[in-house]
Amino acid sequence: MTVSNLNDCPVGADDALARLMDGNARFLRGEPRYTRTPVEVLADLAKGQRPFATILGCSDSRVPPELIFDAGFGELFIIRVAGHVVSPEVAGSLQYAGTHLKTQLFMVLGHEGCGAVQAALAAKFQGAQERSRIQLLLQNLLPALDGMDPQLPPPQRLAYAVETNVRWTMRQILDSPEGRARMAEGRMKVVGAVCDIASGRVRLLPYLT
Repeated sequence: MTVSNLNDCPVGADDALARLMDGNARFLRGEPRYTRTPVEVLADLAKGQRPFATILGCSDSRVPPELIFDAGFGELFIIRVAGHVVSPEVAGSLQYAGTHLKTQLFMVLGHEGCGAVQAALAAKFQGAQERSRIQLLLQNLLPALDGMDPQLPPPQRLAYAVETNVRWTMRQILDSPEGRARMAEGRMKVVGAVCDIASGRVRLLPYLT
């Protein structure tokens, strides 16, 4: 078993993405590398962390990034919130990952059948109302649904909305001052992906520029 070492150079974005997708392939084959974590690994990580990628994903319990990417302790910096919405706290966590942890790859990970996206669709097209704090969260998702065809059949509408919500989150990251600065330096890549919760298969979305 190997883990990211504090003395390692930061992992490049392309290599980090390859690691993630290789890990997902192992997960799908039922051949995970990480079945247990030796005590000495945890002791070494207690000195500090050097994850090779940052993942902003949904809180849904069926989409645990460490498992679907077959990643070990200390390898991924993960931020999870319903609908992977970007709040000030989430933005601060992303900035920390880039500034202090030096991760070059940022993945926005959505998933099929996302409940937060479903709720946002219901709010937009049916006028549904949730409890106050859930409603505040949904306000962050509604811009992702702008321009959506209201005549789409519900299953197709949800699948489309899941992808547009991933792209909306990506755009917010890319358009942030930190994101623009790091992209200009060529030290950052933001990718979008969607997980099929029935299989755990992760598919990448076309790169957003």
